[in-house]
Amino acid sequence: MWTVRGDGRPIDGDAVAPQERLSWPRTIGFGVQHLVAMAGATILVPATTGLPVSTTLLFSGVGTLLFLLITRNRVPSYLGASFAFIAPLSAARDEGIAAQLGGVLAAGLLVIIIGVAVKALGVRLLEAVMPPVVTGAVVVLIGLNLSHRATDSFAQQPLPAVVTMGIILLCGVLGRGTSFRFSVLIGVVVGWALGFWLGLVDTAAVSRAAWIGLPEFHAPELRPTVTLLVLPVVIVLVAENVGHVKAIGALTGRNLDGNVGDSIIANGVSTALAGVGGGSGTTTYSENIGVMGVTKVFSTAAYAVTGVAAVLMAFSPKITAVLSTIPAGVVGGATLVLLGLISLVGVRVWMDNRVDLTNPGNALVGGAALVAGVGDLTLELGDMELGGLVWGSLLVVILHPVLRWLRTARKT
Repeated sequence: MWTVRGDGRPIDGDAVAPQERLSWPRTIGFGVQHLVAMAGATILVPATTGLPVSTTLLFSGVGTLLFLLITRNRVPSYLGASFAFIAPLSAARDEGIAAQLGGVLAAGLLVIIIGVAVKALGVRLLEAVMPPVVTGAVVVLIGLNLSHRATDSFAQQPLPAVVTMGIILLCGVLGRGTSFRFSVLIGVVVGWALGFWLGLVDTAAVSRAAWIGLPEFHAPELRPTVTLLVLPVVIVLVAENVGHVKAIGALTGRNLDGNVGDSIIANGVSTALAGVGGGSGTTTYSENIGVMGVTKVFSTAAYAVTGVAAVLMAFSPKITAVLSTIPAGVVGGATLVLLGLISLVGVRVWMDNRVDLTNPGNALVGGAALVAGVGDLTLELGDMELGGLVWGSLLVVILHPVLRWLRTARKT
């Protein structure tokens, strides 16, 4: 399934391809690093929306393994709980978990349909709808729209945040071998230890939690009001998938456009499955792409390890409780680096494709979309609340081709 890279040991500056792996001990280490990167968000989303944390972890892990299977190990990604579901699921909380899950299921099924359409119509459809100026803007939006999460967490506990960020930067820039490859994990562990020493780690929940426990399963119920509330999330999921595949392609130096359809289908399958069993909807995680950007290890074997670990965690409330003790400042320091890296990957997409930012159409639409996303422009449409990533993506996806057509029509 995976070929061993060299002798299984990392070489400074040498990238590990998606279908390659290092030795299993090192691969497991990279899997743990991805686990730490995704844990905070994947636990936070269900805790905020009222869905079971353990069940969300279970379907997050299962969804990741299915994603790797459907994309044939060509797209390294982790599928964690999507923040895009927080607003609609929180608004539908009074309707009950069954109705919330019905909305998640409907969103997943629609994402599958879109993925099948993209796969059937081919890359030309993708290139026509989302040329480099659009995909680059969406990638930048993905990083910057989530940046407030990092800065808010950073500001809560500045000292562990600075230490965590500093360790990651030092290991990422000056480190070699193990220290370079595991820079994110090292930074988080050091920051975590500092937080414990400063009394910022609450272990009460850990001591109370059982070692083994079954996830909490629920059946979905389709209600039109809740379904309509959740469906706008589909726009975000599709935009994130396309943007993430483009970002991974830019990082690996490979054209992965042919895998976008499979990626969207896999995300839809994962989300629909979560809706059937009791978990929150999923999406490919930018934090984990940031980890790959730092470590240059793109092996899908590491994500398989993370997926299996997430499934096992779902049956151990104590391990879940341990990961929940990571201080907010540590999360903020790490995500500040990772999300910033994702944003710059979007800029790299523009540079690699020589996007002309002196062109008024590119500059005006791209600029407006970025401000909408970074400022997290949030508008309510009836009972639906749509955030900056939705409006920013819609601005650039819809207005760019419209303005391009108007300019062409004017010339003729």
